[in-house]
Amino acid sequence: MSLAAAIADRDVAQLPSRRDEDWRWTDLRGLIRAIPEPSAPFPGDIGPGPFDQLTPDQRVLVNGGEAAIEVGVGEKAEIALRLAARGGGSHANRVSITLGQGARLRLFESYDSDGASLAQTTLAITLAEGAAVERIVLTADDPEAVSVSQAEVRLAPGAEFGQTVLSPGARRQRLETVVHHPGGQAKLRLDGVYVLADKAHADLTTIVTHEGVDGATEQLTKGVVRDQARGVFQGRIVVAEGADRTDAKMGHHALLLSDRAEVDAKPELEIYADDVACAHGNTVGALDEDALFYARQRGMPEAEARALLTEAFLGEVVDRIWNEAARDVVRAWVGERLRG
Repeated sequence: MSLAAAIADRDVAQLPSRRDEDWRWTDLRGLIRAIPEPSAPFPGDIGPGPFDQLTPDQRVLVNGGEAAIEVGVGEKAEIALRLAARGGGSHANRVSITLGQGARLRLFESYDSDGASLAQTTLAITLAEGAAVERIVLTADDPEAVSVSQAEVRLAPGAEFGQTVLSPGARRQRLETVVHHPGGQAKLRLDGVYVLADKAHADLTTIVTHEGVDGATEQLTKGVVRDQARGVFQGRIVVAEGADRTDAKMGHHALLLSDRAEVDAKPELEIYADDVACAHGNTVGALDEDALFYARQRGMPEAEARALLTEAFLGEVVDRIWNEAARDVVRAWVGERLRG
């Protein structure tokens, strides 16, 4: 069952549903009664993207298509990949990204839509030995859109992959990352931020499989949910038999800012090796009332104090972004969503 197959065949029976354990909180079959007509070509101007000022190398797909990005041995690149939906309808995107030995890539990836579109994006990212990628993902889907992005990442020994995904949600939105980790001193960072309001729904799902010795993973996701919005975090780290000396840490923390908001979290560790250092943590709660009281006692209005504390809460994830220019864009994105 997959959204891509459902779009290709225009068959709702192929949509993921709550019967699939990994989709039980993001049920598409119960939501979508008919697959929309294919999205029409859009020849017009789609306007500026969030990363236009960071690099002149722009790759844009509007209403579906395919793209291939290759960074050769020892080369460096900064690329903005924009996936846009215009005018509704359904479509799929396919993107392949390949890095040669010792290559470096900063990938500035963004999603945006202007109506009730149904979109599936599949990314295949392959890193050769010693290659490095930092992937920053910003989404701005329409409140009526349904969007699924699924990335499959394959690391070689000595490779390094850092990711930060940021979501304000949509009618249904799922940002999924699957990583094949070979060990061999390869390093992985998987981070995420969701800021949800109204009836937005965001699902951040990750699956990491450590397949060899001496691998490292660090993961931190934080969310803020208010009104009737719903946040979903699913993180699974699997340490295969023989993947000794794996060092893996996962954390998920969320703030509920209203009584009707909801967060569903499922952090998992599956460990089949003995000599490992693995841990996970998960918290869901409200703002620290003591900190809020402290700020108000010093003359800060309540709304401003809440915004300041919330921004500081999410700032821990933002500060982990390696690239300073991208960090500034993300800080502005977070501030705008919190003010909204």
